[in-house]
Amino acid sequence: MNVTLSTILLLCGSNVFMTFAWYSHLKDLNNKPWFIAALLSWGIAFFEYALQVPANRIGYSVMNVGQLKVLQEMIALSVFVPFSVLYLKEQLKLDYLWAGFCLIGAAYFIFRTK
Repeated sequence: MNVTLSTILLLCGSNVFMTFAWYSHLKDLNNKPWFIAALLSWGIAFFEYALQVPANRIGYSVMNVGQLKVLQEMIALSVFVPFSVLYLKEQLKLDYLWAGFCLIGAAYFIFRTK
């Protein structure tokens, strides 16, 4: 499989786990003490790291750290927006679109060749 595609797929999976670890407790464990949510989140985050670390190691063979970070942020927003709207039932805001455009600009500058 292509190195860039492998990196993207691993980062997508990592970001799904990350988003659930960071935000699902706001809906599911809102009435529980914070340390219960923290323990559950740490358990979920293990799987995030199990995908994130190989994604970065694989991706670093063809991208620099700045490119990896911008790619991760683009994927994070692409995962977070549907999660917040569909799972947390948050209102879809136009600001998500503007943030996405800013990330597209960031991607342009970090990935352009000189």
